[in-house]
Amino acid sequence: MRILTATLLLSFAALLAAGPANAQGQTPGQTAGQPGAVEAEKYINSIRTLKARFVQSNPNGSVVQGTLYVRRPGRMRFEYDPPSQLKIVADGSQVTMWDIANKDFGQWPIGWTAASFLVKESLSLTGDLQVEKSERSDGMLHLTLSQAKKPQEGKVVVRLSENPMVLRGWTIIDNRGNHVSVSLQDVQAGMQLADSLFKFDGPDASIIRRGGN
Repeated sequence: MRILTATLLLSFAALLAAGPANAQGQTPGQTAGQPGAVEAEKYINSIRTLKARFVQSNPNGSVVQGTLYVRRPGRMRFEYDPPSQLKIVADGSQVTMWDIANKDFGQWPIGWTAASFLVKESLSLTGDLQVEKSERSDGMLHLTLSQAKKPQEGKVVVRLSENPMVLRGWTIIDNRGNHVSVSLQDVQAGMQLADSLFKFDGPDASIIRRGGN
């Protein structure tokens, strides 16, 4: 389970790896020439809140489920179904991961992990985050995103249905070729989400660490 937790943590860090949009250093026309990229950028920027069920497939073959909550900018919560006690929360300033059952805990400033494609204040696909490839099939749009300055550090393949456009999930591919795939179901947008969802509501970190000794 600790290996699974580490995988989840790394996948979330990878998802959050895209830095703030910066027009300097971009490849002119790269995103503009990718079908569906402009529409996807507008759609994601239109989202203020989102709630969905998710199914996550991990490199070790395990599958876990839970509920995802998003409130832009900067706030996200992955709450995993029992028996897992893993939770990952971005509160706008830092990211916290905790798993009471396995005595795992970690926190990182949002400035280090920056912001994901889904929770950036204003997503731009022509800056530090770029579209490498766009594919359409069976009413689905697949956009492969990477960091313009560090494309070797991994990619995110974002999946959206079209007509109407709805986020259906993403696959994170790290620099070793490992895949973590998240599929979304029952996607809802525009609802009120309580502030408490995006605050650390677990035990004190020192309690978790002492329990692991």
